Amino acid sequence: MYEKTSTVDQSPEDKAPGTESRLNGLKLPSHIKTSRDSSNLVPGHALLLLSDSALPLGSFAYSSGLESYLAHAKLRASSTSSLSAFLSFLSLSIASTASTSLPYLLAAYRHPVALETIDNDMDAATTCIVAQRASVSQGRALLSVWARAFRQAYAPAPDGGSSAAERAKQALEGLFEALQGSDGTGEELGAKGHFAPLWGAVSLAMGLAVQQATYVFMVNHAKAVLSAAVRASVMGPYRAQSILASQSLQDMILERIEREWGTSMEQAGQVVPMLDLWLGRHELLYSRIFNS
Repeated sequence: MYEKTSTVDQSPEDKAPGTESRLNGLKLPSHIKTSRDSSNLVPGHALLLLSDSALPLGSFAYSSGLESYLAHAKLRASSTSSLSAFLSFLSLSIASTASTSLPYLLAAYRHPVALETIDNDMDAATTCIVAQRASVSQGRALLSVWARAFRQAYAPAPDGGSSAAERAKQALEGLFEALQGSDGTGEELGAKGHFAPLWGAVSLAMGLAVQQATYVFMVNHAKAVLSAAVRASVMGPYRAQSILASQSLQDMILERIEREWGTSMEQAGQVVPMLDLWLGRHELLYSRIFNS
């Protein structure tokens, strides 16, 4: 096993956090300012907003390849073998999402002014057309949420500002304007609006720490897959919540974040090729309950 190295210089605060710093990163500040200035808004509040299952990103319509996986493995719902297979799929799905998305999320967080370039690189690197469509659909949904719901609360400073958060807001404004004339098919040239880089930019604009941004992104993915498993009758809602709360899932997510922490966009890639096949064959299923 080898370690990946980054081609981008990292500051000390960007190094993968230890156990104690992981916990400290999720704590609210001891002193909360009451000013209505967006620069004084509590990062913990933004964390709750972005982790909300009701955030209208369209995740509910997708199974992240789970439905296709179950169909091709010919597994019966609610069986012991089905549950065991699901746990294996969840592990593979988390590994795949981390390797294909986190490098772009981290790049957008660290270099928000390059958001459109990062978006373009991710579009070129995503070879599975179904995964590409899903990423663009969720990314544009997130950008719409930012523009219609969050932009006013986290409005850019009147003088433009020079902080990383202000640069992220300006980059989001620029990408939003660039996508206004798009027909949403993804066939035209120019910005596409992929999910991972937009998540990094929105998280930075809303004041989240980079550790929080990556962890919530991965937890939200796990929640989406578990929700799909419940609707596919693989398990009940209590079992799903038990898995979501388990230490093993937390360790799995943290391990994948640390593995991809120093991965550059040039080194990003699919570590579970079969997942692209399951995603690609989903729309060929005779019957399905999820969008492809």
